[in-house]
Amino acid sequence: MKKKMSLAQKINVLRASVMGANDGIISVAGIVIGVAAATSNPHAILISGLSGSLAGTISMCMGEYVSVSTEKDSQKMALIEEKERLSEDYDREFNYVKNKFLAQDIDPKLAHQATKELMDEDPLVTTVQERYGFNPKEFTSPYAAAVASLIAFPLGSILPMVAVMSFPHEIAIAATIIAVLIALIITGYLAAVLGKSNRLKSVIRNVASGFLTMLVTYLIGQLFAR
Repeated sequence: MKKKMSLAQKINVLRASVMGANDGIISVAGIVIGVAAATSNPHAILISGLSGSLAGTISMCMGEYVSVSTEKDSQKMALIEEKERLSEDYDREFNYVKNKFLAQDIDPKLAHQATKELMDEDPLVTTVQERYGFNPKEFTSPYAAAVASLIAFPLGSILPMVAVMSFPHEIAIAATIIAVLIALIITGYLAAVLGKSNRLKSVIRNVASGFLTMLVTYLIGQLFAR
């Protein structure tokens, strides 16, 4: 029977999806705006956008796979090290966990009792969570993160391509910038919600990075305009 993903694992997949879509929006927007600034040829703009979308999709997918695989390998090494610690000096690990509770101003008797109950139930999970901050029963799948990016990046890249191709060349760049900035507000907000960070700062950073990317590629395109 296939094991269901935990909430933490689902959030990690959603994070990969949001960031994949966000990167697709910014990357391809920068490409199509840069090319649109240099030429009004719709075929050149479309081909550049499609090429950027394909290259970005592969890059993002493999990047997520490598990143999550590396994190997973590090977590596995932490498990091996913690198993050795428990086998060599169980009392030291017991006291480590108890001291973590004491550092939170928990009553010493209560801290001892809580530590004993947790260590009796599963000493490895308890010590790994307290020492390294992750649940050894909830590894993030590198395949799930890679697939999420594989789907999300091209979906995000569709927006700037559709925007730049849907409007007359005279207003296509301005319309694309507006559409992209609105989309970046949404993805920045969602990223902050998933990461439990400041939403306003996340949105501002996301919009600023996207706008700067489009501005730079637009100016470069203008240098080659004919």
